[in-house]
Parts: sequence; C-alpha cells; structure tokens
Amino acid sequence: MFKKILFLVLLLSYIISLGQDMSGEKLIDKSIQYHDPNNNWVKFSGELKITMETPSRNPIISSVFIDLQKEYFRNQYESDSNLIFQVLDKEVCSILFNGKAEFSPEEEKKYRLTCNQAKRTRDYYTYLFGLPMKLKDPGTLINPKIEKRSFRGKEYLVAQVNYKKEVGNDRWYFYFDPITYAMKVYQFYHEESKNDGEYILLAEEIVINGIKMPKNRAWYYNKDDKYLGTDFLFKNSKP
Repeated sequence: MFKKILFLVLLLSYIISLGQDMSGEKLIDKSIQYHDPNNNWVKFSGELKITMETPSRNPIISSVFIDLQKEYFRNQYESDSNLIFQVLDKEVCSILFNGKAEFSPEEEKKYRLTCNQAKRTRDYYTYLFGLPMKLKDPGTLINPKIEKRSFRGKEYLVAQVNYKKEVGNDRWYFYFDPITYAMKVYQFYHEESKNDGEYILLAEEIVINGIKMPKNRAWYYNKDDKYLGTDFLFKNSKP
C-alpha cells in the first residue's frame, strides 16, 4: 500500500514538473513523436475502413482512400442501400450514385451529392485521422501555456488550439497522456461560454502505415454528455 501511495505521489510530482517547463507546441511535438515517429503522415497513402454506429440509425461502413502527395481522396459508402462514391483528384470532383453521375434533385438533396460535401468529407477525415500531426498545419494557433486537467476521472496534459479566421472558428482542446503523450481526448467549442460543441473519447490504437491511430472514437455533447455515436477504424476490408 505504501509503495502504491509513493508511486502516485511521485507521478503527481512528475506531472506538475512537466507542466512548469513545457509549452503547448512542445507538448504537441511529443505527441507527434509518439503517434508518428517516422514522419509518415506527410506522405500517407492508404485505405481506412470505418464503421460509424449511432443510436438512431443503421451502421454506415465507409472505405476511405487518402493519398496526400497526389492530393487524391476517395470515399465509398452505402446509405439506404445506395452506393455512393465521392472522389477528389486534386480539386477535380466526381460524385457517383449507384454507379451513375446523374441523379435527381431530390436524391442530391437527401444524400448530399455535391462537391462541397465531398470536400467537407475529405477535410473531416484528413483532419481527424491526421491528428495530432495536423496541428502543425499553417493557420493553427497553439496556446503556449498548457493545462493539467482531470477529465472523466483521469489526469491529462491539455493544449488549447485556435485557428486563424480563414481556417476555422472553433476552439479545440487536446488531452494527452502525461507519461506517453498519446492523444486520448479532443474537444471543441463553437462558443465556449455556451458550453456547446462536442468531446471525443479515444480508445485503443491501430497502426496504419507506421502511424498509431485511435481505433475507436466515441462522440458526446459537451452540454449534457449525450452520447452521439462511435466510429471504429479497421485495417482490413472486413471488420
């Protein structure tokens, strides 16, 4: 029992000492070293198999291919038994609905079959699965001061991130394990004083192209902790 108490005291002292001499940028650098030690993200080319489960609808299974150097993105998924392709080759956009490039205005609206939606989907996947490496992108404003926070019963080192207006308006907080610097939680607000936005709990890891990525991401509202859904990342075509 004494050894356990001593360990906790020493761990707390270690965490406190870290917070005294570490900047937000240095904390993120250490997390990048943990997740992507060989700088593989900048040349990432690979397929992500993602299953999204929510309480109110059937699971959506997506096959996402990203090639950052060729600026190529493809997303294939089913919705209401319809097969949808979104492709962006650099900025050249293609949308297919059940294998056809033509669809009715009603189908376009219901299934969001637009190039703007394809670009939002690309940005969504490359941002979230590229974290924490994406925090080095231009326009990212990292608060020099880090925080020590307790969140859902665990202690973390936290970096606050804002963006230049042309990049985004949300405020983000990234929670890192104080020992390994693994990214464990991220949270965003549209307007923090209103406690809006969401937080995302990360569980388990999967290594893809030498990068440690979160395997499971569970989404909740900040305001009431309401559960929204979980996406699961797989290596193979079949989960």
